[in-house]
Amino acid sequence: MEKFLKVGVITSAHGVRGEVKVYPTTDDPERFLDLDAVILEKGGKREEHAIRGVKFFKNMVILKLEGIDSMNDAERFRQWDLMIPREKGVPLAEGEYYQADLIDMEVLLEDGSHFGIVRDIIETGANDVYAVETETYGEVLIPNIKPCIMKVDIEAGTMVVHLLPGLVDLNRK
Repeated sequence: MEKFLKVGVITSAHGVRGEVKVYPTTDDPERFLDLDAVILEKGGKREEHAIRGVKFFKNMVILKLEGIDSMNDAERFRQWDLMIPREKGVPLAEGEYYQADLIDMEVLLEDGSHFGIVRDIIETGANDVYAVETETYGEVLIPNIKPCIMKVDIEAGTMVVHLLPGLVDLNRK
C-alpha cells in the first residue's frame, strides 16, 4: 500500500510572487483548503512545504507554498507531484479506493487464475477504466462497473474480474 497519495501536479508558475499552478488529481480540489502542507516529489527527491495560500482558477488550484518566493523558484518545481501522507487522505466510503492502491495490482479471473496487472486508470467521466497488462491479450481495458469488477482486496493486492463478451480478442490466444 502506498504511503503517500498524489493530489496534484505543478504545471507552471503563477505570477511573480512564487505561486504555483496545480492540476488537481483529487476528486475534490477544495480539499487543498484543509491541508497544512504538501510534499513535492520528482525523480526520488522530496521536499515538504507548508501551504500559505489557496486560490482556485478554472480547473486549477493556485498555491502559495512556504520557501517558494519568486517566479524562478516556482518554475523549478514544474511537473513535480504534490503528495500527502495517506493519513491526510479523504476518508473513503465502502467500495471506494485510492487510485494509487490499484496501480500494479494483480488481476485474477473468477476461477482464481492470473489474468494480468493494472498498469493505468483512465478516467472517462462515466466510470474509470482499468488498463490491464496481460501476457496473452496485450493491454485489456476493463470498465469499473459491477458486472466486471467482482472484488477488490487492497490488503491482498488483488482484483477479481468477470470478462464480459468483447473485452478480449479470443483469436489472439
